[in-house]
Amino acid sequence: MSTALIKPRWSFITIALMVLGFILWWPLGLAMLAYIIWGENFDGSSEKAERWIDEKKTWAKKHRRNRHARCRGSHRGSGNAAFDDYRDEQLKRLEEERRRLDEEISNFSDYMHNLHKARDREEFDRYMNSRKDNQPSADFSTDSSAQTKKTTKKS
Repeated sequence: MSTALIKPRWSFITIALMVLGFILWWPLGLAMLAYIIWGENFDGSSEKAERWIDEKKTWAKKHRRNRHARCRGSHRGSGNAAFDDYRDEQLKRLEEERRRLDEEISNFSDYMHNLHKARDREEFDRYMNSRKDNQPSADFSTDSSAQTKKTTKKS
C-alpha cells in the first residue's frame, strides 16, 4: 500500500503549499485546497482516489438520468384513467404542433436563404453590367490607337 508524502489535513506544510500554489498559478492552489478538503476520503492512495471519483461519477449520472426522466414527462399515472387519456391526447397534440412549427421554421429559413441568394445574384449581375459599361471594348481601344497613328502621320 502506498502512502502520500503529504497527508491531506490542515497543517503548516499543506497551508503553505496551498498559498504558494495560489501565488504561482491559481489552479495549483485550488488543487491543493481540494486535496486538503477531500483527500481524507482516499487516504493518499491513488486506487482509493479513483474509486472515490468513480463513485461520484456514477452518483452524478444516476441523478442526472432521474432529473431528465422527470423533465421529459415519464411520470406515473394520476390514478384517473380519463385524466391520463386526456393528458396523453394533449401531449400528442402539442407534439404535433411543435413538429408543424419546426417545419415552418425550416421552410422560412429556406425561403430567406433563397431570397438572400437571389439578392446576391442581382447585385453581382448589376456589378458585372456596370463594369462592362465602364470598360472600353478591346476592338474600340485598338481602333482608336490606329486612328491616332493615322492622324499623327498626316500631321
